[in-house]
Amino acid sequence: MLKEYKTIKEVVGPLMLVEGVKGVSYNELVEIVQKNGEIRKGKVLEINGDRALVQMFEGAQGLQVSTSKVRFLGRSLELAVSEEMLGRVFNGMGEPIDGGAEIIADKRMDINGQPINPYARDYPNEFIQTGISAIDGLNTLVRGQKLPVFSASGLPHAQLAAQIARQARVLKGDEKFAVVFGAMGITYEEAEYFISDFNKTGAIERAVLFMNLANDPAIERISTPRMALTAAEYLAFEKDMQVLVILTDITNYAEALRETSAARKEVPGRRGYPGYMYTDLASLYERAGRIRGKRGSITQIPILSMPEDDKTHPIPDLTGYITEGQIILSRDLYKRGYNPPIDVLPSLSRLKDKGIGAGKTREDHASTMNQLFSAYAQGKQAKELATILGESALTDIDKLYAKFAVEFEKRYIAQGFETNRTIEQTLDLGWELLGILPRSELKRISDTLLDKYYKPTVTE
Repeated sequence: MLKEYKTIKEVVGPLMLVEGVKGVSYNELVEIVQKNGEIRKGKVLEINGDRALVQMFEGAQGLQVSTSKVRFLGRSLELAVSEEMLGRVFNGMGEPIDGGAEIIADKRMDINGQPINPYARDYPNEFIQTGISAIDGLNTLVRGQKLPVFSASGLPHAQLAAQIARQARVLKGDEKFAVVFGAMGITYEEAEYFISDFNKTGAIERAVLFMNLANDPAIERISTPRMALTAAEYLAFEKDMQVLVILTDITNYAEALRETSAARKEVPGRRGYPGYMYTDLASLYERAGRIRGKRGSITQIPILSMPEDDKTHPIPDLTGYITEGQIILSRDLYKRGYNPPIDVLPSLSRLKDKGIGAGKTREDHASTMNQLFSAYAQGKQAKELATILGESALTDIDKLYAKFAVEFEKRYIAQGFETNRTIEQTLDLGWELLGILPRSELKRISDTLLDKYYKPTVTE
């Protein structure tokens, strides 16, 4: 029997206080039924004695408090899941918005998920190919990893997200691969860009899209990534699929968190964000991973735009603590027309060593990766020295390193948003670039690999 109450005491913004309630639990789903039959939804945010604080998903505009009744449904927010979700577009509440039929549910799953038993977790150790050299070659994505992209206002993280979603795949041909895409607080134009790109390239057939627009309620923005991750958990752990989850923009999610926290009159933490933001973000990021005994996996790429390009801002700062590295986009590279503008030196994938090498990518991957990092860092140093002292101050080897840095940015990083490189093409390109340097400078690669792959374009 559903519990119904006509004891709405107060409504402030999206929050509603209901008195005299019994047996109501935290996160329970709520329906607010108006006299004309209109139903709005919400969830229980807080219980204090016989009082329940309810957060409405659609807001309180036009709500007639005196004639409305509140119905507590005895369950939390759920998503109807099925393999039919592939190829479909939903809003942030899991309702179809592509004109297609309602999903015939295989089952209904709580969007808050169940924590993965740490003992049951399997270590991420298999390569995922994104087709982007700066990621595959130098900051490799591993199956089961969470690897965020740190962007900034005006940088093309939307195009990068679409490229990864379009190109990403696992190298084993018999594995089923899917992409779950969750967009939070994006504009209508961005939503149209993503949907048309997925449709145009055919990537939609293996993808599930959840779209929350900027004019949708903030509370829906908080549920959107949980909807996406619930769909991913079903596909990964019940349908044995390798699932890549892309969430953009985490900054919009955190802003919604701050907005609802302020509405609840909670004591703010750093820069006005709630003190529990670390725990809240962890409840999203930690839903990535692999489980022993199950073939499927969830790999996460959360994308966030750093306010004022500040890496110490609470959102990127807390994200960096929870996740296994970060891909950083560079405003300098973008200004020079290099896309995708991935700044490889400060970027980091902490699990890259686990997903590369013989049998996974190629035997020379680890060595060439280390050598490319070293040579690019020295090349940038040489370029800075030339800017300060003039090119005449450089030695011959300095000039070669400077040339290497220029070619590396032009050919390796600036591959464009439409180029899809295999890992073999990325590794071969790395060797081509290393050929600019004399063999005696390649101290991080064994003689065996140098004999096999090194082709100099300079004479010793």
